[in-house]
Amino acid sequence: MSTALPSVRVYKRLLSYSLRYWPLLLLGVVGMAVSAASETGFVALMQPLLDGSFVDKDPAAMKWVPVLLILVFVARGVATFAAGYAMSVIGRGVIKHFRARMFDRYVNMPASYFDRISSGALISKVTYDVEQLADAAVNSFTIVIRDTLTVAGLLGWMFYLNWRLAAAVLVVAPFVTALVVYITRRFRRISQRIQQSMGQVTHVTQEMIEGNRIVKIYGGSEYEREHFEAINEHNRRQHIKMAVTRSAGTPIVQLLVGLVLVGIIVFATHQKSGGVSVGTFMSFMVAMMALLTPIRRLTNVNAIVQKGLVAGESIFGVLDAETERDTGTGELERAKGDVRYENVSLVYDSSDQPVLDSVSFSVAAGQTIALVGRSGAGKTSLVNLLPRLYEPSAGRIFLDDIEIGELTLASLRRQIAYVGQQVTLFNDTIRNNIAYGELRQASEAAIIEAAKAAHAWEFIQALPRGLDTEVGEKGLRLSGGQRQRLAIARALLKNAPVLILDEATASLDTESERHIQAALELLSKNRTTLVIAHRLSTIENADCILVMDAGRIVETGSHQALLAKGGAYARLHRLQFGGESPVDDVSING
Repeated sequence: MSTALPSVRVYKRLLSYSLRYWPLLLLGVVGMAVSAASETGFVALMQPLLDGSFVDKDPAAMKWVPVLLILVFVARGVATFAAGYAMSVIGRGVIKHFRARMFDRYVNMPASYFDRISSGALISKVTYDVEQLADAAVNSFTIVIRDTLTVAGLLGWMFYLNWRLAAAVLVVAPFVTALVVYITRRFRRISQRIQQSMGQVTHVTQEMIEGNRIVKIYGGSEYEREHFEAINEHNRRQHIKMAVTRSAGTPIVQLLVGLVLVGIIVFATHQKSGGVSVGTFMSFMVAMMALLTPIRRLTNVNAIVQKGLVAGESIFGVLDAETERDTGTGELERAKGDVRYENVSLVYDSSDQPVLDSVSFSVAAGQTIALVGRSGAGKTSLVNLLPRLYEPSAGRIFLDDIEIGELTLASLRRQIAYVGQQVTLFNDTIRNNIAYGELRQASEAAIIEAAKAAHAWEFIQALPRGLDTEVGEKGLRLSGGQRQRLAIARALLKNAPVLILDEATASLDTESERHIQAALELLSKNRTTLVIAHRLSTIENADCILVMDAGRIVETGSHQALLAKGGAYARLHRLQFGGESPVDDVSING
């Protein structure tokens, strides 16, 4: 019962989306009803066709029965087309609706959600799971309505012809029901495994594509093939199990019906006087045979339904998940740029250890504050809290003396520009990558000005299509330095009062770094800037440097003051410029 009730709720929820297309759904149901009625009508015409035309040679029957048969087939053809068209439109509409809702949900999910679930699994939900859900919401609905009406009509006709023979057919009903219950449970278990394996197939494929350079250079091709083969084989086995279950159910049902059919033939042929006529018997037999196809489809529909229910649970899990909390109501036209952290702590969902532990500091508008420390010290986590990519576990963060939670997310993020070490460019033109999102209405003159300030205009002009050059997936048609300069141009175009620079020059060559450092100095001018620095030479002019370790601020001061202090920062500086061995750094960082 505990599994049945959620399934019922999921299926009702699926059907509720189909009901939004109720005019088309009504057309489809009417078409299915006419199609089912035509099946019974064809069987019913067998009696007058045989008795009237071939046995009694009735002129009226010989004249009108062929005409009625033609009308039945025409009605069936029109009804089948109408039902098929209506349900196809509904099905694609449901798929489009769910994909749009899921994409919208992904856009609004907190960053922690993407930390927990692989991108391959998330993509599989939008592609594979939605298709399975639409099958359950539309295709299975079609089968259930059309074939249930067909079975009901044929059984009704059989009882009309001879209730004793028809009752014999129902002898197999309990056995068919027990078989369907067993198959349903097995379908559900296998469907869950198939869904999980599809997510793994997508995930491994995506990892290989994105990491193809590492795979090639480090000789990982064979490993990746073996890894994918194992997952792909598991997926194949689950599909085979599904096919075996589905294929075994149908012949068993047909065997049961066949045994009844033999019994009916024996019974009918051994009756004495008062037996059924040739037309009645043949009509009954045709109805009996016609029952096999809808019964087979109704038996197999469980596979579609169970796969759809499992997919529905997965999709509704996304749709019901909590999105970013946007409870603030305050709006800022343009912030001055004062930033203050008060006793801020952060613990990620996947860990019990705090990433940040009671961090407090303040930055005046227009100042540059640098964050240094070893990897894992909490620097990136600290700056990610400012645009509310994550929520602090404790403490408060202020922008212009306004707690950031009191501002709407859109208003808060409008005040912040970001340039990171890993540049995100979209498979679009240079123009659209610079003027991205809310910047898309920017004029060409403003885009060019930002590109010039970012030292990017020179290489953009040299490209065949200039600003309209496609950068390729993740911008891979450009060099690392060119991608970085486009990210700086984007930040310049936004002209936000607060700037976050997350190791923006860490992986660049000297020539690129020189251009980018000049662009960053211009970008930081008159803005509150939080800089995460790997190369200490890039932050010597910062107004204040925060040295972090294990989620805490262990030193604060200017470059010269921290060097004179001879503490952790001075030791980090010696590591880069004075030749101190990394072994000594272990004691520095604890």
